[in-house]
This record gives sequence, C-alpha cells and structure tokens, in this order.
Amino acid sequence: MKRVVNKSVTGFRTIDGAGVNLVRVLGHQTTKDYDPILMLDSFDSQNPEDYIAGFPMHPHRGIETISYIYSGKMTHRDSLGNEDTIGNGEVQWMTAGSGIMHEEKLPPAGRMLGVQLWLNMPAKDKMAPPAYNSVKNDHIKEITFDGGKLRLLAGKYGKHVGHEGKYLPIDFYDIHLDRNSKFTIEMEHDKSVILFTLIGDIEVEGKLIKEKTAAILSEGTEVTINSLDDNVQVLFISSNRLDEPISWGGPIVMNTREELKLAFAELNRGTFLKSGVEY
Repeated sequence: MKRVVNKSVTGFRTIDGAGVNLVRVLGHQTTKDYDPILMLDSFDSQNPEDYIAGFPMHPHRGIETISYIYSGKMTHRDSLGNEDTIGNGEVQWMTAGSGIMHEEKLPPAGRMLGVQLWLNMPAKDKMAPPAYNSVKNDHIKEITFDGGKLRLLAGKYGKHVGHEGKYLPIDFYDIHLDRNSKFTIEMEHDKSVILFTLIGDIEVEGKLIKEKTAAILSEGTEVTINSLDDNVQVLFISSNRLDEPISWGGPIVMNTREELKLAFAELNRGTFLKSGVEY
C-alpha cells in the first residue's frame, strides 16, 4: 500500500539561542500530527554571522535531541562532563531524560547545513538518566542504489543496522537522489513517517514537496520519492506515535502541567539535575 502526503509544513526563518538564524519547521502547533517528533529546526547558511553565537548553556528534560550536521561543525558540552564535536555528516544524540544542561557551539564553516530534531520520550521514561552519544562517520553506513545513496544515521534499513535509541525506535536516513530519479522505501504499515526536504524539491505520489518542508505521510507499507530537475537531499524519519498528552514549556516537555511546573520549580531551587553537576 502506497503512502501519500497527509500534511506538510514549510519552515520559516527565525532566531533562537544567542542569535542563531535558522529555519523552524515543526513546533508547538504540529505535535499532534507529527508525533513523536516535537520540533525540527534546519540550519542552512554560508554566512557564519548567522550561527556562530550558538546556544549557550540551557536545560532540557523529557526529550531526546538528535542533531545531524551534514556540513559544518557542532561542539557539545554538558552537565555530565561530556564535550564532543561532530561535523560533515555526523550525528549528536542527547537524552535529556530527568534533566541535563548543555551548550552547542557552531564554529565558522563554508556552509552550515543540517537539522536538529526533538524526539519525545514516553511518559514512563521521561525521568530516565540523561546520556550523550555521538555517531561518527565510521559508524554511518552508506548504501548506494541506482540514482543515489542512503546514509543510515540511526535505526535499520533492510539488513543494515545503525545506531539505535534506547527509548523509542527511530529510523533516520539521509537520502541523496540524482536529478530525475526515484527511490522506494518499504516500512511497517503503522509507523509515523516524515520526509524533510533538506535540499531541493521532490514529488510523492503526484504531490510536490518544496525545499525545507516536512511532510507527514499516510499509513502504508512503502513510499516512492521522486526528484525533479535537480539533485535533492531528503531526510526520512520513522518512529512510533506516542499519543500521550504533552505539556511543553521552553526547553522542557512533560505530560502534565503539574510535572512542568515542578521542573521549573526545581530549576529555580537548583535541584533540577539528578545526575552530574559539572558545567
């Protein structure tokens, strides 16, 4: 059964962090349709002044942040004592869980191109211990096919296995298609599947999806992505819907208003962090 586009959202330019210009695609208004992906921000600039201010130390709870930097670099430092830099095709995967403080620096590059996803955590796991992992290029498999290639950033593709998250299964692919090519992906019928056009426009079952657009697909067992007159780069994100209540305030996502109020009260009291204090 072919999947089709149910809804699509094209990103808009905004400023976040200490003055980072980015494209915000998913956020508070899209949580129901795009569950379990809460937020999707895209970075795409050849001007370092757009992003070098970075994201100073700030808290998170109840989510996992997944950053994919296809071009450029990102340096992460957190309250667990981790400090790590990814770049040019690598992934940072941070589990906020019960609480973490972290900062992200974006050094100057010829082009800063990538995304950050916020993956919701199930209610039963929101207070799990925080953790940090990076997925470097030597652990990212590239699968070639007629007309392009697929970079397996996380999860599974056919017989291939990449980095796997602990709390929600997620298949995360970076698909490169040559102009006037097509690629079909098979998946389980009821998975929540998002396509994000990082570079270029694509067509899915006759529906045009413009660049910097996130499309949520209908249920089905396969989707065919068609490129048009230019090479394209498409991110494929598949996971399980949670269908749980969301209470979201700034960098914290819980299930109830009471849990959210408690998190901010703990921030004010200095009792927010349950693991690690070195930052």
